[in-house]
Amino acid sequence: MSSEDFPWLDRDGQPVACVEKVRVLRENDAELRQTLQDAFEDGILMGVSPDAMRQSFIAILADLVDPKSQGNA
Repeated sequence: MSSEDFPWLDRDGQPVACVEKVRVLRENDAELRQTLQDAFEDGILMGVSPDAMRQSFIAILADLVDPKSQGNA
């Protein structure tokens, strides 16, 4: 799914309507996709299996912290 097609939703499940916010989200998405693709290709060229690279990325995503929920635990 491309960034253009992704349904950016707010905390209430409603579409993000602000054009500037959606623009920033799409730019961040494009940059992240390129960075991940570059890292993925580097790993493959260094002999890491594609599945291991994907698992590494999944682990990174699992470790992301919601800044709005920090300190509320």
